[in-house]
Amino acid sequence: MNKGAAEGVKKRSGLLRSSGVVGIMTMLSRVLGLVRDVVIAGYFGASGSADAFFVAFKIPNFLRRLFAEGAFSQAFVPVLSEYQTQQDHEAVKRLVDRVAGTLGLILLVITIVAVLAAPVLTAIFAPGFYMNHSAKFELASEMLRITFPYLLLISLTAFAGAILNTYGRFAIPAFTPVLLNVSLIGSAVFLSPMFDEPIVALAWGVLIAGVLQLVFQFPFLMHLKLLPKPVFGWQDEGVQRILKLMIPALFGVSVAQINLLLDTVLASFLQTGSVSWLYYSDRLTELPLGVFGIAISTVILPSLARKHATRSAKEFAHTLDWAVRMILLIGLPSAVALILLAEPLIITLFKYGALTERDVAMSAMSLRAYSCGLLAFMLIKVLAPGYFSRQDMKTPVKIAVQAMVANMVLNLLLIWNFQHVGLAMATALSAFLNAGLLLRGLLREGVFIWQPGWAMLLVRLLLAVLALAAVIVWFSPAASVWMAGDVWMRVQHMLIVVVGGAAAYFGVLLLAGLRLAHIRA
Repeated sequence: MNKGAAEGVKKRSGLLRSSGVVGIMTMLSRVLGLVRDVVIAGYFGASGSADAFFVAFKIPNFLRRLFAEGAFSQAFVPVLSEYQTQQDHEAVKRLVDRVAGTLGLILLVITIVAVLAAPVLTAIFAPGFYMNHSAKFELASEMLRITFPYLLLISLTAFAGAILNTYGRFAIPAFTPVLLNVSLIGSAVFLSPMFDEPIVALAWGVLIAGVLQLVFQFPFLMHLKLLPKPVFGWQDEGVQRILKLMIPALFGVSVAQINLLLDTVLASFLQTGSVSWLYYSDRLTELPLGVFGIAISTVILPSLARKHATRSAKEFAHTLDWAVRMILLIGLPSAVALILLAEPLIITLFKYGALTERDVAMSAMSLRAYSCGLLAFMLIKVLAPGYFSRQDMKTPVKIAVQAMVANMVLNLLLIWNFQHVGLAMATALSAFLNAGLLLRGLLREGVFIWQPGWAMLLVRLLLAVLALAAVIVWFSPAASVWMAGDVWMRVQHMLIVVVGGAAAYFGVLLLAGLRLAHIRA
């Protein structure tokens, strides 16, 4: 191996380690997120009040993913990386101060308007609540006034996290979401008894979490000497570049979130519980997506941006190829496992308290539908940075629009016969269209180049996934057994099935010749 190739392997080993760090922190957050959802399901089930909260939480959460972690991060990180590699620390600090001031003021205005117009927003995002003149509409509007300022707080948190990620401090931003889950769990358990409408406590938990998440990152920014002193800098050259990149990125990076929101809008017209069924199933697909897909995406974006800034085209292509391989290595078995274990997972995690057997069955059906698109959701997360890191926002926009149109058409075609399951399947199918078009564009531009070893990797993956599926089917008891067992029996069965399936999968990969060196290189 020549010196350049060895250096490339070393850098990708660093990406693997960084992805591992982010993955571990994100796993902690997702596990606590599941605990949070178990608590919410136990206290509130799939009731009308739960539907109202999920809408009130989904609106700022959707805008967070679309704006803060989506468009803003994808536009800000490449520009910040360029400043970091080509200018001095004072120039970086000026950019950070001006972005903080401009971003903060824009978000403050949006937040004030949204709080005042909460009923209008609720009617837009959940028109079924409004048209049915249900109590859910009033409750969702009331809670939205409490939850919407979370957008301001979490957007500034994402801004701080983007700075830390650019400087290789991946662990802190990855850990920060833990605070949201802790806050919501504490609110459900300790605050809900204090309210006439107990679920309102969750809305306050969201707001409290936003404050905690932002303040938590301050000491680490101070260590980098990049704690912002906000200055409104609309005319700043760097701010202007970020804003110009953000506008198309609003669609390019977050089409999956837009599709999920459209699901919520249409689900609000369906029977009570539909919004909650989609929420619980989406939460389970979010576990592998967040732990692995977003972790790899988070790590490769600053790396790709630096490689583009230094014109390292070969390493750029190698990094993208490595990321896609990692997604297949984790995403494919995760999707198969979720499909085969849909009902057992819902039962083990959520079938306590107010959640009924019918809720389990309905949530499991939409979980299978979402799981069919899991691989596509994860691929989008690593293919989109191939454009954003090169400050090409127009191409993902065109692709996003096509995927959104396809999603709406499929929603309208599938909802009549399949109800909420049709909405989930439409999202999955449109995600494959999105990922396929992103990959085709990168191949056409010569940015993504297939590296040697793909045929052998696919053969190994096929054998390993077949072994995984066989173990899950063999060791997993019938749904009635899961339903009848207590929490410890369910957990015990789930551990046996999951550990056995994972052992079979990685064991076959090992026997087929896959080694850690292959993953690093």
